[in-house]
This record gives sequence, C-alpha cells and structure tokens, in this order.
Amino acid sequence: MARLRDLALVDVDALVAGRDDLLEPLADDLADALSCARARAAGLVAELRGADPLGLARASRAVRLRDGGRELEARAVVGLRGRQQAAAALARLDELSARVVPRLFEVERRLGR
Repeated sequence: MARLRDLALVDVDALVAGRDDLLEPLADDLADALSCARARAAGLVAELRGADPLGLARASRAVRLRDGGRELEARAVVGLRGRQQAAAALARLDELSARVVPRLFEVERRLGR
C-alpha cells in the first residue's frame, strides 16, 4: 500500500516538468501498482467470503452452549475481528486506488493512447 500511497501523491506536472520521456515509465508504474492492488484486493475479497463468523446464530442453543459456549464464542470473535481487518484493508486499498486511477488516465491521455 505504500507504493499506492506514494503514487497517489504524485503531481504529474511537477514530476515530468516538460520531460515527456518520463511519461511512459510513469504510466507503466501506475498501471503496475494498480495491477498489484487488484491482486491484493482479490485476496481480501476471498478472505471476506470465507466462513461466516455469525453462522453461530443459526446453530441450536445446545450447540452454542456446548462447553459453556466459550470455544464457539472465541471463534466467532476472532472471525469477526479478522473480517473487520480485511474489510478495513480493502477499504484503504480502494481509497488509494481511486486516487491513483485518475493519474494513470491523465498520463495515458498525454501519451495519446
């Protein structure tokens, strides 16, 4: 995410400062960073699609209270915290990507693609 954060701060005009030969490598770097972000996002989405930590709500009371319910309770809390962390990471990744995408298109337009 550090790479995306850095690229989100790039001022294209200041970076290239009239040197059009820098546009092509910048476009490649922006596209590569977004490609990496896409792969990371896919992993986070897969993590979010995993086991439902609230599935315990559909279990019978007897199942929920087996062994006093402590094991199921702990698993649910760990699962919910893991899901929250994955969702927060995905939100941050999307926020940074949304700031980098316009830069890629700006550079592509300058290159006349």
